[in-house]
Amino acid sequence: MIAGARAAEAEAALCAMAQQVAQGGMLPPADVEQIMHTVCEQPQESGEPLLIEAGRRQVRGKSPNQCRYLRKMRSHTLTIAIGPAGSGKTWLAVASAVADLLAERVTRIVLTRPAIEAGERLGFLPGDMQQKVDPYLRPLFDALIDMLGSERMAKLQSDGRIEIAPLAYMRGRTLNDAFIILDEAQNTTRTQMKMFLTRLGFGSKMVVTGDISQIDLPKQEQSGLLHAIQVLDKVDDVALCRMQKRDVVRHRLVADIVAAYDRHDD
Repeated sequence: MIAGARAAEAEAALCAMAQQVAQGGMLPPADVEQIMHTVCEQPQESGEPLLIEAGRRQVRGKSPNQCRYLRKMRSHTLTIAIGPAGSGKTWLAVASAVADLLAERVTRIVLTRPAIEAGERLGFLPGDMQQKVDPYLRPLFDALIDMLGSERMAKLQSDGRIEIAPLAYMRGRTLNDAFIILDEAQNTTRTQMKMFLTRLGFGSKMVVTGDISQIDLPKQEQSGLLHAIQVLDKVDDVALCRMQKRDVVRHRLVADIVAAYDRHDD
């Protein structure tokens, strides 16, 4: 029984590696390790993995949950992804947004985050407004630069085709023909989340990502992400993707660190 399961895991890993090479991808040692870490630990899904052409990157899911996440973003108007750091929630969402922008399925990308994390508030930070918000938005800039290059990303931003702003800047707007991403959504309030979700316009898609184990709101304030998961559970065209520790695609040690902290908290 155990030997048979191990053989099936090995076959799944080898198939995943062969598939990546056949689709024109490289297979560096880090990818081999990642495939062994993810594919062998999860039940496999049928069907070809979705390949995303995101500027300078060809992006595909490295685990069944990541593949499912990419498909949900393609087929649903609103996708909510929750999971630990490094599980690909934000990076895959940005890749999907870049792919849709370059394929002209949308006319712009709008990325936003709540600007209150770890107990800090903007008014207490030094500098002008742009300097205040840059540290919060830097991960989104980094993902875009990785896929587009700094020059192309700056050009698209100056043309208004990429917008990165704090969540407060979304109030009162209707966003048509856009791919809209709300990152770190666990730190939104219920009011902020409702405000964001109702910005959805015609021809647009929304992706909401967050890690419910890292809520930095005051204890008396319920997370807007947790509330939205409950409220939207039965709403059509809304998909929920739950990423796990085994989906972490950073250095293998990151998954072990997340697991160690979870065990300690339990």
